[in-house]
Amino acid sequence: MEQSGLGRWILRPLLCSALVWWAGIGIREAAAIGGRGDAPAPSKDPAVIEAVRKVERDMGDAMVAVDIDKLNQIFADDWASIGSSGRVITKERVLQDFKSGRDRLVSYQNGPIDVQVFGDIAVAHGGVAEQRIRDGKDDSGESVWMDLLEKRAGRWVVVRSAGASVK
Repeated sequence: MEQSGLGRWILRPLLCSALVWWAGIGIREAAAIGGRGDAPAPSKDPAVIEAVRKVERDMGDAMVAVDIDKLNQIFADDWASIGSSGRVITKERVLQDFKSGRDRLVSYQNGPIDVQVFGDIAVAHGGVAEQRIRDGKDDSGESVWMDLLEKRAGRWVVVRSAGASVK
């Protein structure tokens, strides 16, 4: 049964808020573990926020174009995510799935992308509608996502990702 539009618009912000809350705790914990004390104050620099949003748009465009070299640059070597099965997904696995055609993003439409930047760490989250083929089957739909990015060697890379389908 398809959920009403109103239900979808209530569920999406709720899931995004939970993901951002989780990331915020992770940033504060990482700062404490790293001996930096409190996490840096959020940046309001529009150029930095736009740079992070561009990484997110570039990622979707590279997936549609099956641009493995670009995806290799966007995902950090230590990138990981947890799949819906509960298994950890690595950069190597994602790149192989796109190379082999096992995962194919046909098209996508991002909603607004919210970005919070804390020094060299950023959290981006939003919603997306995708037309996707996975394992030869239509896996299209809407989802919410969150990426944790870090500025490494002068450029933003995605180090962790999380997402959930909006049914």
